[in-house]
Amino acid sequence: MAERTKVWIANVMKELMKEKPVDQIRITELCRKAQIERPTFYYHFKDKQDVIAWIFCQEACQTKVIDRDSAARALGGMKKDMAFYKRAYEDVSQNALWQYMLEYFAERYETEAKRILGTDVLDPQMSFSIRLYCYGCVGMTKEWVLHDDKTSAESEVDMMYASMPEEMRSVFFGE
Repeated sequence: MAERTKVWIANVMKELMKEKPVDQIRITELCRKAQIERPTFYYHFKDKQDVIAWIFCQEACQTKVIDRDSAARALGGMKKDMAFYKRAYEDVSQNALWQYMLEYFAERYETEAKRILGTDVLDPQMSFSIRLYCYGCVGMTKEWVLHDDKTSAESEVDMMYASMPEEMRSVFFGE
């Protein structure tokens, strides 16, 4: 039941985001449209950005970060849900989606690197390279969603992988 309520709230949030920017959506309005009480909203989410992050995570959790086809499908899905992602990326609030994405992907890459290397701690250069790469990929994804109607998801992912620092490429792809 709880998961169904979260999905319902998320779907209503997406509908509202088709109509207006995130900063113009109020929790009261979201609750009214979802036909729920405020305590129900706060039981499931801490704020609007938490709803947006949850929506993103539901889709991103199925993506294999070092698999080109999986990453391209994820980007393609973003293009299909363009209204949501444009509004989410336009939001510059304290807990904006791009910040959540940065932390999410940095953690995924670090976890994968630790698994491959058989270690609990990455050296500082690898950690730096992963964060730098994730900053770049999240920033370029934002630019792609907001401004690029021509580049395919596959091409965008290919360019990201081609820009991966050597030490990361060596660990993830054995190159």
